[in-house]
Amino acid sequence: MAVIVQKYGGTSVGNPERIKNVARRVLATQQKGNKVVVVVSAMSGETDSLIKLAKEVHPEPNEREMDVLLATGEQTTIALLAMALHALGAKAVSLTGAQAGIVTDGIHTKARIANVTPKRIHELLDEGNIVIVAGFQGTTPEGHITTLGRGGSDLSAVAIAAAVKADVCQIYTDVDGVYTADPRIVPNASKLEEISYDEMLELAALGSKVMQARSVEFAKKFSVVFEVRSSFNNNPGTTVKEETSKMEDVVIRGVAVDKNQAKVTIAGVPDKPGIAAKIFKAIADANINIDVIVQNVSEKGFTDISFTVAANEAAKSAKVLQPIVKEIGAREARSTPDIAKLSVVGIGMRSHPGIAAKIFEMLAANGINIDMISTSEIKISVIIGLKDADKATRAIHDAFGLARS
Repeated sequence: MAVIVQKYGGTSVGNPERIKNVARRVLATQQKGNKVVVVVSAMSGETDSLIKLAKEVHPEPNEREMDVLLATGEQTTIALLAMALHALGAKAVSLTGAQAGIVTDGIHTKARIANVTPKRIHELLDEGNIVIVAGFQGTTPEGHITTLGRGGSDLSAVAIAAAVKADVCQIYTDVDGVYTADPRIVPNASKLEEISYDEMLELAALGSKVMQARSVEFAKKFSVVFEVRSSFNNNPGTTVKEETSKMEDVVIRGVAVDKNQAKVTIAGVPDKPGIAAKIFKAIADANINIDVIVQNVSEKGFTDISFTVAANEAAKSAKVLQPIVKEIGAREARSTPDIAKLSVVGIGMRSHPGIAAKIFEMLAANGINIDMISTSEIKISVIIGLKDADKATRAIHDAFGLARS
């Protein structure tokens, strides 16, 4: 008897009829002789509604209380799905993240999973239940409710799959799988049959909204092979797994664009040892994730340091840096909105030269200016103007022949 973990995103459970559809799918999986654990997100739009509600009460709500509030979105879904399964005659039990044994650290609104103790899940499965777990949430050892950040239900599903030693982990969403680019931007994007953990991790971290980056990282660490597929049809999806030798034959796997970016610049920074450490320690202490970093060549003992953050953390970054600017004797800290990060990803880049030159030539041919550049072994990212993001994505996608044949 196989153990299958299925995760359904917010769009898949967006209304009562879709919840009933998920219930039918889940029951059909169990009736094939499988033990089934289902992880669900809040109904589409529910988390945004709760955030809006909180900000109507307080412009900067306490993060602990935000977690208490946001966790209710998934709890609504698990109860409704259990009811839908009961209506079909199935045995089903819903569990919050805490009841499912998901323990996290204490960083509210973007907690990290410390461990999963699946004893209760196994007991309920052995009793013939379909177990429905609230994604996106857990609890600290002290009993405080925490949430895992945007896309955290993916992380919940992968972590539970690892803990229960699932035979299959299926991530159901509103798309058929992982594409070479966002089909809403590039209509002729191709669906991938398989992709390596490293490529999927880069795409997820670089703006692809199919999977949360931390969930892919977790899957790689614990060797959880998973499939991304649609909850609205039975088409095969995309399998994410450890890379194989034949994967390197594909030079470029995909193009991702992240429009949720802002640039922060500290101008007039004294070019002395330890200054950069002070700047980035302040950012780290505020739990702000940074991405691309560029330091200009020093002139007359001063330089500029720029880095990118998520757009919604730009104001927080500037606020954190104000006392540091005064302390180190810099001129100012300012943020620049309306930028995007365009990235090209592929493990085949390791053994194929000339990729960067081709990207830069294509952007130049389309009159698109590059602000910042970042590279790794399997990706090249450029920071460009937000207004050029879609045009640049289509141009690069076509240049590397990634369109459907």
